Amino acid sequence: MLSAAVASATQHTFGQTEGASCEQVVSFQTPLPGNLAQAMSQFIEAHPQWDQYRLMQAALAGFLLQQGVQQRDLTRRYVSSMFGRRV
Repeated sequence: MLSAAVASATQHTFGQTEGASCEQVVSFQTPLPGNLAQAMSQFIEAHPQWDQYRLMQAALAGFLLQQGVQQRDLTRRYVSSMFGRRV
């Protein structure tokens, strides 16, 4: 069983100005279906600049953007993770 973890996520809190974000650590463990865990492991092995944290951040940010969440920081995090720059 492969555990997945998100190292950090951008979360807006009440009372902050637009564009301001608070970095928080969000950790979770979840069983992944065998084919998904295998694909994730193969991708990470083939692309050493990626790790499980970066992959999960990119996947979560991409999903939220596809669902219509419109936040500049989220878009910046997604683009940065896709092109290898850490934020």
